[in-house]
Amino acid sequence: MKILRHAGRVLSTLFTPIKCNAFFFIFMYILGLVCTYTVVPDKKGYHAYSLAWEELFFDLYILCLFLTVLPAVVRQWVRRLFYFVAYGIALVDVYCYVEFGSTITPTMLLLVGETNTDEATEFLSSYLGFDVIFSKVGWVVLVGLIHIACNYVMSRFLYRRRRLMRRHTWMIVVGRVARAVVPVMGTVTLALLVYTASECMENKKAMVRLMSCKNIGSVEHELTRKDKAVLYLPLYRLVFSVYANSLTAQQVDKLIGAIDSVRVDSCSYRSDNIVLIIGESYNRHHSQLYGYDKPTTPRQKARARRGDLVPFSDVVTPWNLTSFVFKHLFSLYTVGDKGEWCDYPLFPELFRKAGYHVTFVTNQFLPQAKEAVYDFSGGFFLNNPELSKAQFDTRNTRLFRYDGGLLNDYDKLRPEGKEYNLIIFHLKGQHVDYQTRYPKDRTKWGVNDYDRPKLNDRERHILASYDNAVLYNDSVVDAIIRKFEKEDAIVLYVPDHGEECYGDDIHFYGRMHSTDITARLAREEFDIPFWIWCSKKYRKTHPDVFSRIKAARDKRYMTDALSHLLLWLGGIHCPEYRDDLNILSTEYNENRPRILKNQVDYDKLDVRDTASEATENNNKR
Repeated sequence: MKILRHAGRVLSTLFTPIKCNAFFFIFMYILGLVCTYTVVPDKKGYHAYSLAWEELFFDLYILCLFLTVLPAVVRQWVRRLFYFVAYGIALVDVYCYVEFGSTITPTMLLLVGETNTDEATEFLSSYLGFDVIFSKVGWVVLVGLIHIACNYVMSRFLYRRRRLMRRHTWMIVVGRVARAVVPVMGTVTLALLVYTASECMENKKAMVRLMSCKNIGSVEHELTRKDKAVLYLPLYRLVFSVYANSLTAQQVDKLIGAIDSVRVDSCSYRSDNIVLIIGESYNRHHSQLYGYDKPTTPRQKARARRGDLVPFSDVVTPWNLTSFVFKHLFSLYTVGDKGEWCDYPLFPELFRKAGYHVTFVTNQFLPQAKEAVYDFSGGFFLNNPELSKAQFDTRNTRLFRYDGGLLNDYDKLRPEGKEYNLIIFHLKGQHVDYQTRYPKDRTKWGVNDYDRPKLNDRERHILASYDNAVLYNDSVVDAIIRKFEKEDAIVLYVPDHGEECYGDDIHFYGRMHSTDITARLAREEFDIPFWIWCSKKYRKTHPDVFSRIKAARDKRYMTDALSHLLLWLGGIHCPEYRDDLNILSTEYNENRPRILKNQVDYDKLDVRDTASEATENNNKR
């Protein structure tokens, strides 16, 4: 009997945190569910749903346990503070989703931080109207109003209950029944705690990993894992956004602090006009220029036949993540160097200091409210006002549905009368979703154009969309070249990384971030096209440069060293420039290890054997 009474007391104690904070627990639970279902309403089976039901119970119980330890007066004020914070963040988060199609992100916080009083007033007058109440924001408001009403009614009831208990025996009986039910509720609480704890521990571990990252690149890499953290509550998303911004601030501060110390020793202006085109998600083995069996790059192929475009045959990227690649492309840091990428100057900064007019035209990296972590991670050092000013004289201010929109935009931005120019085009290229990367009237291939019996209709449709995107990219790139045909100009094309698209009949497209790097994966995701085009005038005035380009076309190369090639083309000498990283230099070190993701040496993976097998399979089809 004593054991049963002791067990009853233990179970009653387990229920105490919820009993002492009943209204808090109930309405914070409802608020969490509403926030989850309003921002992801159409994704049945979405993992955040189960977390909202299960992990939210566990989280709130722990919070109520903390509140129970506090003195009653303090507890009341802490709860009120939490109400203010929780409802406030929920309103902002759901409002952002309604107006901008995105919940709270790191970029949103940056934009808010850069907004002055006049801009904030204009924003509020433009976006805050009475109609907001009738949107999904109204659900949060409704929960808050019901909470206030219930709290008022319950406070009146408890006041009357204390008075009635002195007069009515039945109220005393009700109280005893309630106390008898407490152990039962404790049993239910114990069962729910055990269940929810077992269900949510993996997400908790992932959240700890995410919030323990030492830099924003590690954050992005963590978010590519299959078991990545799901930030299912507005409060978690806000905390993460603050944390992500603090990480980027560390690297931004380093780069800003070094602006004045960046040094150019001399500049011979070897090339008047240097054009760098940065593509996106381009699998080299889907390019006709590199032997693909469909005419996906007819314009590049034609230029290569004429001899003015030189494709390089053995080029890889160090990463299959855009943000990592961009930091390696723009910084003079290369894999294996001491320190971090932000300890080295950015090449546009050096060009600008040397006297080049630097133009940056991007169709991805402009700060916007719904910017994903991946774009934020890749573009934060380009969009910071001070760093942008240090790197670029001219840049665009809007994005386009298709990359072709950048062409007219550049014509409006194009500087007149500038003797020396560096122009950087950054395209969306073949970034997923492929079928949205080209106009419908530019569709050439469909499901029936692929004799791939191991692939189903959906997979062949995606494959066709990817090839159509490659073909459209060919037209955009050719249009850029045509803008410089009469100039003394050199154009370089390089994508950030490759892309899986059912290569060798593997049922997958995109990128495998959490998988060990194999020869097959390296071939699909790290092999990239790289070519250099020279105008007729450039070939005539720089025959030595063009001869070096043709001589280097089959040399091994990794794009983390691209900035050193660009500096040489500009004739820029600075302390960080290295001849052994410049593929056109006689001092170029072709045997430098090409380490992928800081893990695997590309040249030890037998990628060539994999390529031969893929070619053989392609011929069988």
